[in-house]
Amino acid sequence: MRTEIEALFDQKPANYTDFHFTIFQRFKQALNEGRIRAAEPDPSTPTGWRVNEWVKKGVLAGFRMGVVVDMSIDPARQPMFDKSTWPVKHLTVESGVRIVPGGSGIRDGAYIGKGVTCMPPMYINTASWVGDGTMIDSHALVGSCAQIGRNCHISAAAQIGGVLEPVGALPVIIEDDVLVGGNCGVYEGAVVKRRCVLGSGTILTRSTPVYDVVRGQVYTASGETPLILPEGAVVVPGSRAISHGHGKQWGISLYTPVIVKYRDEKTGARVQLEDLLR
Repeated sequence: MRTEIEALFDQKPANYTDFHFTIFQRFKQALNEGRIRAAEPDPSTPTGWRVNEWVKKGVLAGFRMGVVVDMSIDPARQPMFDKSTWPVKHLTVESGVRIVPGGSGIRDGAYIGKGVTCMPPMYINTASWVGDGTMIDSHALVGSCAQIGRNCHISAAAQIGGVLEPVGALPVIIEDDVLVGGNCGVYEGAVVKRRCVLGSGTILTRSTPVYDVVRGQVYTASGETPLILPEGAVVVPGSRAISHGHGKQWGISLYTPVIVKYRDEKTGARVQLEDLLR
């Protein structure tokens, strides 16, 4: 499959035939079933993850192959026009996924594990991977190719950025048992390790350093290595005073995430997911 997909992306045909669409449909089915992923665990890398460029090429090839069609449920009340190759994901009761009524969307090609709960309205884009038992809360976004682990809670209005291009860039990674608080944003390929807790309003990007007041370290992205949060970190929004120039004169501080502690039993009890909702 990898060879076929790379050829489909690198050697664009003059016209797409049934043969090409058959290749793409097999590729998309493998995405839906979680047999292939845009990124996967790899302990040999600095981040613990490896991007699968050929999978991202397949996603992009699908956009190239598609034409805009009418996907409207009701053309007057709810018009929808999108690429024919990326419709809404087909789910059944046997999929084991809760989609609470209220206007959520999941695009085809996304893997959704057993016991995932989708609170309305939320959106999961194509080629993302959401592990078993995770909750995607209201107004939350999981971007294309983002990888969300098992038993996570992506709280209301949280934004998990997707990274589709360039194909070699690692998408955002949220590992198992992570709590992402309300109105958080995780962007630009940041890696949030197991059991981390992001307090409400925390923003993680390549350009914003994270200050660890527990271990006395500063975590930043460097070169091709993205921002990586250590396992079990509890992060809250903070600020750092500008130490020179007009910024100091005017008393200005810049936003920065701060690790204030590491997860323990007390923290775990506070962030435990609501079993009664599942």
